[in-house]
Amino acid sequence: MDAGRMTSLEIAEVTGKPHNDVLKAIRKMEQAWVKVNGGNFSLVDYTDSKGEQRPCYSLSKTECLYIATKFNDEARAKLVIRWQQLEQERITQKCVRKLLVTDDDVKHEAQRIIGREIVSFNKYADGCITATDIAEAIGMEVKDLNSFLTDMKVLKWARGQYRLTPGYEGLGLAQDRLFIYYSKDGKQKERTYLVWTPKGAEMIDKMIFEGKRHKEWN
Repeated sequence: MDAGRMTSLEIAEVTGKPHNDVLKAIRKMEQAWVKVNGGNFSLVDYTDSKGEQRPCYSLSKTECLYIATKFNDEARAKLVIRWQQLEQERITQKCVRKLLVTDDDVKHEAQRIIGREIVSFNKYADGCITATDIAEAIGMEVKDLNSFLTDMKVLKWARGQYRLTPGYEGLGLAQDRLFIYYSKDGKQKERTYLVWTPKGAEMIDKMIFEGKRHKEWN
């Protein structure tokens, strides 16, 4: 696959969505894209498991991330991280072709790309507030705040972190923030965590306040 493009098949694989659902999302958003950019998304063929030719889309990074705006936070984060990996692979290949033979050259360029992608991804989390900051303002421990929100069915514990439950997704309450860290063996890893928008922080404050008032009345 062209390192500068991603097929709808790979989008489905990365995000864990059925390919047919990805195709429907792309077709639904294509009209607006044509209106603004004057061109359709690129259609190509692939051979399915039965040996039959089937259509799929081949999208640039910009087109791919445009489609991802309709995905949930977790699927969007997976897609951004996959693009980081593709960028790293492309930079590595470019360095080899130019005979940049030292590891430092490759690492420096890869880090520059990663840093740029983190800034781009995290722009959606600008102005957001961490659960720790909200808990401190309310006068709670963050673990107690998360437990309260879990009891209220706002949060759920999934894959080692708190995530919004389906009923609270897509309401502008929270965003994912991406950060890079290193394991004990020095391997670079990526992770996202939930941060709250001002709207989400206001909702939490009201929930806490209403809960305290209810206890006082009873």
